[in-house]
Amino acid sequence: MITTIALFSLGLFLSAFFSGCETGFYRVTRIRLVLDARGGDRTARMLLWFTNNPALFVATALIGNNLANYLTSLGIVLGAAYLPLSAGVAEIAAPILLSPLVFVYGELLPKNVFFKAPNRLLRRGGPLFLACAFVFAPISALLWALGWVLQRVIGETPLQVQLTLARAELQQVLVEGQDAGILKPAQRRLAQSLFLVASRKVADVSVPITKSHLAQLGDDKKTVLQTAERRDLSIFPVRGDDSLDLVGYVRAVDLLLDDAPTIETVRPLPEVASHEPLIAALIQLQSAKADVARVVGPDGETQGLVFTNDLTTSLVRSE
Repeated sequence: MITTIALFSLGLFLSAFFSGCETGFYRVTRIRLVLDARGGDRTARMLLWFTNNPALFVATALIGNNLANYLTSLGIVLGAAYLPLSAGVAEIAAPILLSPLVFVYGELLPKNVFFKAPNRLLRRGGPLFLACAFVFAPISALLWALGWVLQRVIGETPLQVQLTLARAELQQVLVEGQDAGILKPAQRRLAQSLFLVASRKVADVSVPITKSHLAQLGDDKKTVLQTAERRDLSIFPVRGDDSLDLVGYVRAVDLLLDDAPTIETVRPLPEVASHEPLIAALIQLQSAKADVARVVGPDGETQGLVFTNDLTTSLVRSE
């Protein structure tokens, strides 16, 4: 009797496990798998590998379900002998009585549970599924090889899932986040703009020095302020006394607060490589608390200037 109950319970557990894993595998969020895998989660990496080899996953789940059905049927047949009924009646009554139990707890309930929480349950059941994959490997490998042959004959290959995220998937996450109330519309637009400007370089928004309004050390403060008011400027790159080299920059507000009649003190002018992405340049300027930077080329030559306001505008107004 104990052996019969053990066989039936094991079969019911395997049926629930493989049925649930199959549903969870198709329900799991790929972005969550990628993020967990990049964080060092071995179970997530294993699931990503199965994503690239779905035939092996399906073969393992199929073999596991068949094994579970065999054990469950064997347990029911052996348990029929203990029913106080004739042999013929017991063989018919036992499956009728236990079929609802197998269907609910071995199929319906686990599928619904894995459907609701696929990420958490697959991570917990991943090691057991991987162990079963190794045990079933001699049989599932045949089905896997057959699928590989069919792919070669048909000429279609499954999409390989890498440890990177496509822009479309991230955009979909942002839409879902806004629909769920996690992100506000402005936050979503800002995040989308980050994707749009990710490939742009500083050289795309830099301003040539010849087109910039420069000041010079020793210039009259009132004259510079009048130029600032007339041209709606707030920042002036500053040249040295006897050269065209830039020695820093000055803000109009600094000139208003300074009692000196001429420009004597300037703020340091950081350098940004022309090939730097816009976001990296903006972070660098924000960290240095600078309003403008010199754009330098590969050889160190000055190619222009980039202003923090221009970087911010490019980020906010990207479409």
